[in-house]
Amino acid sequence: MNERTARRGGATWALIITSVAGFMAALDNLVVTTALPSIRQDLGGALEDLQWTVNAYTLTFAVLLMFGAALGDRFGRRKLFITGLTIFTGASAAAALASGIAPLIAARAVQGVGAAIMMPLTLTLLTAAVPAARRGAALGIFSAVTGLAVASGPLIGGTLTEYLSWQWIFWLNVPIGLALLPLARLRLSESRSPGARLDIPGTLLVSGGLFGVVYGLVNGETDGWSSTPILTGLFAGAALLAGFVHHGLRHAHPMLPMRLFRNRAFAGINGASLLMFLGMFGSIFLLSQFFQGALGYSPTQAGLRMLPWTGMPLIIAPFAGILSDRIGGRPVVAAGLALQAAGLALFALLIGPDVSYPTVLPALILGGAGMALYFAPASSVVMSSVRPAEQGIASGANNALREVGGALGVAVMGAVFAARGGYESPTAFTDGTVPALWIGAAVVAVAALVALLIPRRGTPGPATAVPEAGTDREMVIVRTA
Repeated sequence: MNERTARRGGATWALIITSVAGFMAALDNLVVTTALPSIRQDLGGALEDLQWTVNAYTLTFAVLLMFGAALGDRFGRRKLFITGLTIFTGASAAAALASGIAPLIAARAVQGVGAAIMMPLTLTLLTAAVPAARRGAALGIFSAVTGLAVASGPLIGGTLTEYLSWQWIFWLNVPIGLALLPLARLRLSESRSPGARLDIPGTLLVSGGLFGVVYGLVNGETDGWSSTPILTGLFAGAALLAGFVHHGLRHAHPMLPMRLFRNRAFAGINGASLLMFLGMFGSIFLLSQFFQGALGYSPTQAGLRMLPWTGMPLIIAPFAGILSDRIGGRPVVAAGLALQAAGLALFALLIGPDVSYPTVLPALILGGAGMALYFAPASSVVMSSVRPAEQGIASGANNALREVGGALGVAVMGAVFAARGGYESPTAFTDGTVPALWIGAAVVAVAALVALLIPRRGTPGPATAVPEAGTDREMVIVRTA
């Protein structure tokens, strides 16, 4: 009885520690969006600086996610979890203390490094600590907590910015991180997979490639699209990404085996995920500022007004999950993406410098409902598209591609905004936001078409080479945005 009680206590502590850590990492994807106008007012900086304030985190998070999981497998998951949590907490303090926009961007990049090490290990640590009979409930609680972080990010960011200061969106992480560190050391059990391999060439190729492309998109309007730095970034980035694909095809143990994309279900859901996050993240980046810069709402008011969009998954996702179990994931994902595209298009049709909130509320609800329908079955489709031994790397790939889509969305839609409008007046802000939203709507509509590539019932593809024995990276990453 004592041993059973001790196991239950260990599982409870593991759930608390990993859920709180996951909440912090997921929160920092969107918490900064409603603080951007205040950051711009305090620290200065142009549109591209605000884009890098968001993308410095999402890019490093995306490209190092799978590398972080491999580090934990090889050198100890608890040890690397604590390392990632330490980096994340320290970088949060550095962001809060930043005296200029450049130090803030640098701190955000380091934050992303810490999150990329910490986040993929949360589920493996939790799965190892919780008995199989209770694992489903524990994973459900974990997913609900991270979903709450995504939904509440703009509101928390807006409230802290308005009533304290924008620095508190980062200070918030520091006491939580400091409290978790000793708990993780005392309450989590160490585990590792000695056979795990580190794909350093692949990590360098994808990191350099994405940085080059995003740099070119973010700075193109300012430096000139035909300037040497921009053309170099775009072409060199594209070449490095092509090298990453070639590496994934030829290398024996790549971080992202390209053979997985031969499976229609895997290719379809990942292509749809990348495009969906491109349209969604870029839209949230602009709309959270539109509510303040064009309509004059306070940061808290802007965060509250985003809730019908960001918070809708908490209401609809459970029902969408039941529906996808009955009719399959493909129609639910495709319908969700179609609704999201319709919501963005409706927003583009309705907004203006003096638009009222009730006028745009239907667009927010429509987009939020679509996002909920997408989120509920997406992870299940990913997992069912590959063999059990490949589920860890499949989950990691899907989450990394989502983060990449978010970074590209901020870059692409920010570039459209800069070319057609600006911050000079509500009219200028609207002039830049409307065409960007049309781009977002078009991209998400394409995502709905790509989702139709998914078979009616996602089934694992033909047998393929799988990780060698001992690499038990089962479901190492959870949705973070």
